[in-house]
Amino acid sequence: MSQVDDHATPVLTETKAGAEEKAKLKISVGRMDGLVLMICALVGLDTVAQTASYGAQSIVWLLFMAVFFFVPYAMLCSELGTAFPYEGGPYVWVKLSFGRVWAGIATLFYWITNPVWVGGTLCITAVATFSLFFTNLTGVWKYIFALLFIWIATLATVFSFRVGKWIPTLGAYARAILIGFFSITVLIYAAKHGLHGFGAGSYKPTWATFLLLTPILFFNFEGFELPSEASEEMKDAKKDVPFNILRGGIGTVFMYGLPIIAILVVLPVNQVSNLSGFIDAIKTVFTVYGGSVAHDGTATLTGVGRLLGDLAAIGFILALISSATSWLMGANRGFAVAGMDGAAPRFFGKISEKYGTPVAVDLLGGVISTVVMFLAFWLTSGNNSKYFSAVLGITISATTLSYCIIFPALIKLRYKYPNVDRPYKVPGGTSGVWIVGLLATFWAVLASIVLLWPGLLNPLAGSSMDSSLPSTFTGERFNYEASQMVPLAIFLGFAIIFYFMGAPTRREQLLDGTGLGETISTS
Repeated sequence: MSQVDDHATPVLTETKAGAEEKAKLKISVGRMDGLVLMICALVGLDTVAQTASYGAQSIVWLLFMAVFFFVPYAMLCSELGTAFPYEGGPYVWVKLSFGRVWAGIATLFYWITNPVWVGGTLCITAVATFSLFFTNLTGVWKYIFALLFIWIATLATVFSFRVGKWIPTLGAYARAILIGFFSITVLIYAAKHGLHGFGAGSYKPTWATFLLLTPILFFNFEGFELPSEASEEMKDAKKDVPFNILRGGIGTVFMYGLPIIAILVVLPVNQVSNLSGFIDAIKTVFTVYGGSVAHDGTATLTGVGRLLGDLAAIGFILALISSATSWLMGANRGFAVAGMDGAAPRFFGKISEKYGTPVAVDLLGGVISTVVMFLAFWLTSGNNSKYFSAVLGITISATTLSYCIIFPALIKLRYKYPNVDRPYKVPGGTSGVWIVGLLATFWAVLASIVLLWPGLLNPLAGSSMDSSLPSTFTGERFNYEASQMVPLAIFLGFAIIFYFMGAPTRREQLLDGTGLGETISTS
């Protein structure tokens, strides 16, 4: 008879497939590698302009969310990532807390948004950047560029981490250099041309702006759990996870805050586009090195200004590719664990003997990104801004819904496994865990509601709730809701179908001490 100590190391019913596939993983993720992945995941430059478009209030709400969401979220991931350092991270946390069904649903939602995001908003932003600084991409050239963007990121996830990590590494350096040089240039521009000032009233927070900004800021700050997706490939997850979260968190606040402030003091708010605001600001301030700004705000770069602008554009596109690569590397591993554990088809859980990566899921992500990209260009007929809003909405809402399941695991696991070794513990005992867990979950729920039905929580909207819709969907409530609800319903349907397809894998369970750290004694 087997006796299990539920208060010691957590017992996971490992499948035969899981034991076979995880044996192919390669331990190659060092402390700095994890930090690079986290920086590239957390600092997504594609939404900087979206945040800045709400004016000076965005700075206030950025700091507010940093304190009341970012800090609790960091604590939550530090505890779970060190106490339960298993491959698949959030999948395992939810499985231990609420069971395999909920783990499968959360992981499908968490994973599927990434190829949609890569083929959608990231790809659109990269195309817009190249067109603005180099040559306007039209016809077949737009598709060729988009395919290169998608498949460079995808192939980086296929190769071993030792090879694929160079794109996130270069992307992290590109971010730091781009944001640093841009911020210095803003000071030079200010000395020469002056800046747009803000009165004290501009910073006064309003409920309506808060509701509009919450999902964007939530999306900007997510990613602390990503390195934990590869926990069993990390050299020392118990020490490296909290180290990386602390440093990555501090760096993220500055890397978002500086460009947002810079955009707002360079461009009038009514000229900040959700698609190209950051690169418009780069082009404007770089005129101090050569170029001019017309009366309508259009910037033209010449000489050294043109050279530096082109280099900045290349760095920006590299940052976008590294964001795509980092998120795909992490999320693909989580979905692969679902496949090898029976919450998804076995095929998705295959790990390459040569590379130690989930090649099937990696390639599937590339195919989905490619389909999304083609649909985007076909359906929008060139209306990139409208598509940007729709895809960004579904990307964020699917992710926030997954967090609604993941975040409560902190509370559940503290009660279920109180004696598990926790190198990092949320301070304040049980009360601290409840505060942190509920705060993080509250923001995920709030962001989901605001995205799925804009205006619902704004009492000032009254009968004109449509005023809370994205500007590109003005007067089109049905079209916006369809763009959000239909994909989410499809995602849920796939999660359920995949779970049933994983039944043969689930039937082959192992309880012999192999796999994810079972502690079993026999008497």
